[in-house]
Amino acid sequence: MHRKQQLSEPEEWRNKAYHSAKIYKEKAKKWHDKRIKQKEFKPGDKVLLFNSRVKLFGHGKLQSKWEGPYTIVNVASHEAITLQDDEGKTFKVNGHRLKIFLEPDNKEYDVINFIEET
Repeated sequence: MHRKQQLSEPEEWRNKAYHSAKIYKEKAKKWHDKRIKQKEFKPGDKVLLFNSRVKLFGHGKLQSKWEGPYTIVNVASHEAITLQDDEGKTFKVNGHRLKIFLEPDNKEYDVINFIEET
């Protein structure tokens, strides 16, 4: 009887560990999902496209990982977005690889020149 109880203990520990891991994963998913920002694109928006090759193969430490800007032509319901470049070529990409392109403002700014002390 005592031996049967000893044999069933590891099974109980395994069940408790499984249950604890399941609870932890649910909490982690909830925390992660709460922090995801939903991106909403519409036709006519200008976007930048993430170039994963730069990240993987490292074409220079200071080279930007973002290409573009591209113009959105069509937005499908399943995150497939049709883009058009400046030359008129169109192609489809996953919406997770895009971010909104913020046009630079062409305002004039005051220039401050520093005087060297001699």
